[in-house]
Amino acid sequence: MYPLGTPVSAAARDSCAATDVLRRTGDKWSLLVLGLLAARSYGYNELDRAIDGLSRRILTRTLRGLVRDGLVRRHPVNERTGRVEYALTGLGRSLLPLVVAVGEWAERHAAEIDAARREFAAGP
Repeated sequence: MYPLGTPVSAAARDSCAATDVLRRTGDKWSLLVLGLLAARSYGYNELDRAIDGLSRRILTRTLRGLVRDGLVRRHPVNERTGRVEYALTGLGRSLLPLVVAVGEWAERHAAEIDAARREFAAGP
């Protein structure tokens, strides 16, 4: 990470590890999946049922990204049926305190953010 308050070149921006992690986990669904997997392993269909409004296509894309980045592992449960389960890796578990902190920050400041959005929408 580059020092705060300094100009950022395109190369520094593109190679920033923090930005990459936020890009990976900052979508609409990744934090929800990580939060569920914090408690236990889930099968694909269990995850599909546990997150209302998440399409199977997006769930598949989200899981692939989390597995690719080493935050979640996919392991076979029954080779005959092809059933697999998803679980957090050590790397994924190490991210949980930050996920919780972001969630707590968002809840604590939700009213302020909503007020700022209303003020912005109202214009000058």
